[in-house]
Amino acid sequence: MPRPERRSLPASARVTSQDIRRDVAATSALRAVEELRRSALVFETEFAEALSRSPPVRRESLRNLLHYLSVRRHDVRDVQYALARLGLSSLGRMESHVLASLNAVLDVLYRLAGRTVPPDVREPPPIDFDTGRAVLTEQAVAVLGPPPRHGPTRIMVTLPSEAAADAGLVRDLVDSGMQLARINGAHDDRDAWAAMVRNVHAAARREGKRCLVSFDLAGPKLRINAIEPGPAAARWHPRRNAFGDVIEPATVVLAAAAADAPDGAVPIDAALARRARAGDAIDLTDNRGRGRSLAVRESSGKVLVCLADATAYVKPGVVLTLRRHGKRLLRGAIGDMAPQPGTITLSPGDMLDVVLGDRPGRDAVRDDGGTVREPAVVSCALPEVFRAVRVSDRVMFDDGKVMGTVHEATEERMRIHVVHCASGRVRLRGEKGINFPDSELALPALTEKDRTDLAFAARHANLVALSFVQRPEDVEMLLVVLARLKAGHIGVVLKIETQRAFRDLPRLLIAAMRHPTVAVMVARGDLGVEVGFERLSEVQEEILWLCEAAHMPVIWATQVLESLSKGGMPSRAEVTDAAMAARAECVMLNKGPYIRETLRFLNDVLGRMQAHHDKKTALLRKLSISDIPTAAPHSRSRRATPAAVR
Repeated sequence: MPRPERRSLPASARVTSQDIRRDVAATSALRAVEELRRSALVFETEFAEALSRSPPVRRESLRNLLHYLSVRRHDVRDVQYALARLGLSSLGRMESHVLASLNAVLDVLYRLAGRTVPPDVREPPPIDFDTGRAVLTEQAVAVLGPPPRHGPTRIMVTLPSEAAADAGLVRDLVDSGMQLARINGAHDDRDAWAAMVRNVHAAARREGKRCLVSFDLAGPKLRINAIEPGPAAARWHPRRNAFGDVIEPATVVLAAAAADAPDGAVPIDAALARRARAGDAIDLTDNRGRGRSLAVRESSGKVLVCLADATAYVKPGVVLTLRRHGKRLLRGAIGDMAPQPGTITLSPGDMLDVVLGDRPGRDAVRDDGGTVREPAVVSCALPEVFRAVRVSDRVMFDDGKVMGTVHEATEERMRIHVVHCASGRVRLRGEKGINFPDSELALPALTEKDRTDLAFAARHANLVALSFVQRPEDVEMLLVVLARLKAGHIGVVLKIETQRAFRDLPRLLIAAMRHPTVAVMVARGDLGVEVGFERLSEVQEEILWLCEAAHMPVIWATQVLESLSKGGMPSRAEVTDAAMAARAECVMLNKGPYIRETLRFLNDVLGRMQAHHDKKTALLRKLSISDIPTAAPHSRSRRATPAAVR
């Protein structure tokens, strides 16, 4: 019997296993994205009251934040992989336009499944792909001022105390790219702050630029108090190489006791300061009975700049002999000196007592054999701290340089067992910060001092930063006080610097969106200590995402290019950190002797990075290094080699 002829289907009618897998994946992804969208709309209804309290200008941004929070309550990684395999958006850049992203993906998935696209999916939401970015840009301008020419990231600079008297310094900062001047309410006083504001405004007018003023409220003084001063003495020592040879002499500044001496100058008799000339020598016997000599390099009649090639320890009364060409001219003495700043030396295994009050701290008391009879003591003036801590809670001092755990605790004293010290040993100075990452501190973000300072900020500043914000009630209290001061126009900055603030960031943002102009500062110093430096990168990323979803600008703060600002040379890690900061709307620099150079350097880095990154998106501008020859030079014949190459 003849075999029937096999007829093949046309190619367009064939169904392959790949088609089946694609249809199954599309159907599965469709159900998952439908559920994400449904959950987001339901979650929004749970915050109807918060939406009704927000001003119209912020309402759609609050809706977008709620949609984003709803999506991030799920692990959507499998959905993202499925969408990527279908050649669709993986929802990885949905922060500023959540509903628009979900709708766009659903539209394609419905069509792939051969289903009609529902009308509510086809209808564009109020925040779409264009308006999401535009709203964030508008908010950044409203809070932080217009962006610079190099891109969207502004630069804020913490003003040093000298900015109150040195108008030229402020002009240089404005000229070098400072767009926001930060005044720290924990330092200086109202007269100094007012002078800083005047200098900022005068410099901005002179340079034809705009520079806003941000005022940081001091917040609760979560730090140790002063430590008993050390002895009235001074020390200098040269730099030596590994063989002990002097490679750089020590610079020693001597100044007439009656003169306005530079900081750190050793006071001497005025007659000796007047008589000394460059090239003279000053001989002395230091506290250890060792003969030493200083070479006078510069003399103004009041201040002598000298060089020393040997270490010396001196105190008031040490006799100085001025010599010229080996001949004795005059004898004098070192005058009264200010005591050295007090320190407490700590190592792992030590005990440290923290007591309630404001008494000066002191180092450990030891017997003649060096055994500790009484542990070192520091004080803290906040009773709420002592009521909150529990045995085994972690305690950190001076940005985490010292870490310990609570060994014993009462309402007036806690004993800390030191478990870690940077470099194995730390000299702890007074006025350093304390962090309690495991303790729920019932501290108000607004102190009485802050309430008084707010009146100054309302008159003179464009922004006010709320330090140590932890709970929505802190934000609400600030808004109430600003309303009483009729200062609703002033921008508000939430400083995220504790573990609790990060944990409750969504609630803080929702509370803050009752105000029309709000920004968030990532205070990475304290925050890194609180959450652990190993988690800091992850935490700052999450803050950036949530703030973008809320269309709220971010200030990237703490230790940006600090080595450059303080020492004149950045580290490689700091340069990378500065480049990453380009994803924020503003970067904050701290004061330092090289702040002008740091400003110019940061401007250059930000200008370069804005062509490569926009938030989480890598921008694919043309790369000059991609222009490579189509064939290797050795594969060309000599006759084909261009003349320019030959």
